[in-house]
Amino acid sequence: MKLPISFIESTRALMGDEEYQKLSVALEQEPPVSVRLNSKFTDSLSCSSISGCIPWAAGGYYLNQRLTFTFDPLFHAGCYYVQEASSMFVEQVLRRYVTAPVKMLDLCAAPGGKSTHARSLLPDGSLLVANEVIRNRSQILAENLTKWGHPDVVVTNNDPSDFSRIGSFFDVILADVPCSGEGMFRKDPGAIEEWSPENVEICWQRQRRIITDIWPCLKPGGILIYSTCTYNTREDEENIAWIRQEFGAEPLPLTVPEEWNITGGLLVGADAPVYRFLPHKTQGEGFFLAVLRKPEEAEETDGGSHFPKKKKPKGETAASSVSKENLAVARGWLPTSDKYDLLVNGAVITAFPALFLDDLAMLRSSLRIVQAGTEVAEVKGKDLIPAHGLAMSRLLETSLFPTEELTYEQAIAYLRKEAITLSPTVPRGYVLVTYKKTPLGFVKNIGNRANNLYPQEWRIRSGYLPEDIRTL
Repeated sequence: MKLPISFIESTRALMGDEEYQKLSVALEQEPPVSVRLNSKFTDSLSCSSISGCIPWAAGGYYLNQRLTFTFDPLFHAGCYYVQEASSMFVEQVLRRYVTAPVKMLDLCAAPGGKSTHARSLLPDGSLLVANEVIRNRSQILAENLTKWGHPDVVVTNNDPSDFSRIGSFFDVILADVPCSGEGMFRKDPGAIEEWSPENVEICWQRQRRIITDIWPCLKPGGILIYSTCTYNTREDEENIAWIRQEFGAEPLPLTVPEEWNITGGLLVGADAPVYRFLPHKTQGEGFFLAVLRKPEEAEETDGGSHFPKKKKPKGETAASSVSKENLAVARGWLPTSDKYDLLVNGAVITAFPALFLDDLAMLRSSLRIVQAGTEVAEVKGKDLIPAHGLAMSRLLETSLFPTEELTYEQAIAYLRKEAITLSPTVPRGYVLVTYKKTPLGFVKNIGNRANNLYPQEWRIRSGYLPEDIRTL
């Protein structure tokens, strides 16, 4: 690995010759592969590929080899997420400091690793807003959160400055800010090519702008989780010191067992608790995290409190815009329908938690909403078509649909959006297809064939199967 000379010099000066040499050796080694299991689906998974547990993440595991994830139906079904091990350390913050329902923002969320992780950990009755500023990446974020299956999520596509319109709305904000990417050098050769001292300067200034934009959206007493995947102190300790000085933020500690080998701050004289993952000490990539609390006495800003109670979210019509019959059927597909309101936007019916309808109205008034809640169905002519989002959702009651278990070959064909043939005993109509008893999506069985309802944009585009298929 050919590292930039200026990176070598600055990092050696930061860590010292001995530590830098160990880091340099580690960067030449193959990075570990790790996944985080979706607790809803763990019964579907085997353990043959798992080599060890990630100690700071209850559902995180190291793998003994890289799998052919594209050709694993359980990956597409949301049974697990391929996530870098160090970044799972966010779990320690949420377990310690989030013990009651909250409204949380994951500000720079794509592709969705930390969002799916946070949504698994937040207490019941919480709402997660996952945001991504780049439009095509926000679609990937929405796809991954749909596959993860939790309904109490809103996906937005906004610049951090747009959130200032909603005022002090969030109890928790995770800002995994764009950075110079030094911690990803061995996983992403492109990060080496893009690195420069000038880019580091651009990054730390951009990070301060992001925090300045989003700070008013944090409630007094709320928690900011700041993280990067880089080593230099400009983007790490120096930014934490700036947040403390600029906003009066209180740094918060975490309990870290010594055997985890997580490093503290590298900036001489810094007294805030910060947490660094270095590849020669921890089994993972470079990562930095700090936790800060907004002062209780900070001024709370107004952002939408003028909305009347139970106002329907902007851009969505009352449920009566579709037939009562179709609406009744859709509601019957939700076993916990008393906790969710059905919203209709054009021909699409979506389930959203009733508790947060006013909040959704305010978010819609100020932000670009990519997805909110769980898409339940779409009306086409006289037909009510169950949505793929419903198949992936924790709200799904599988007993309400005929099901057909697919072989591996059938599952891959389905995920390629190819036609599949069901057994003659399967009734006509909408059928939920499963693999290892895990929902993959819906088909419409018309007798001699089944129309594949898998989302076109999500399909496996590769037309071949590798000779060596390794799945979880």
